[in-house]
Amino acid sequence: MRLVHEHDGVTRTLATRVEVAESRVAQARGLMFRRSVPDEYALVFPFDGVGSRSLHMVFVPFSIDAVWLDGAEVTKVERLRAWTGLGWGRADCVVELPAGAAADVAVGDRIRVVDTEASPDS
Repeated sequence: MRLVHEHDGVTRTLATRVEVAESRVAQARGLMFRRSVPDEYALVFPFDGVGSRSLHMVFVPFSIDAVWLDGAEVTKVERLRAWTGLGWGRADCVVELPAGAAADVAVGDRIRVVDTEASPDS
C-alpha cells in the first residue's frame, strides 16, 4: 500500500510504508512507545463515520504531521509536537506522518490509500 496526495491534478506519493490501525487497541496505541518512524511511513486510522477525532502525543517522543479526512478530502492538517501535542478535527479517517511529510498538503486536497498489489499504476 501507499498513500497518495492529489492537488490541482497532480498526484504524488506521501508514504510507501502504510500501516492501518483497524482495531481499537491499535488505534488507542497509535505511535506511542515508538522511538521513531521511517520517512516513507504513514499510520492510517479509519473510523465508521465522520465525527470529532482527537490525537494526543503522550509517550510519542517525536513530532508528526496529522491529517484529518472526510472521505478522501482533507479537512485539517496540523503539526503535533512530541510529548505535548494535541489536535482534533472532524473526520472519518486520520493519518499520521513524519513531521514535514504533509508540508504541501492543504484543506480541500485529496489523500487516498492505494493498494499497490491490486493497482500498481495508481
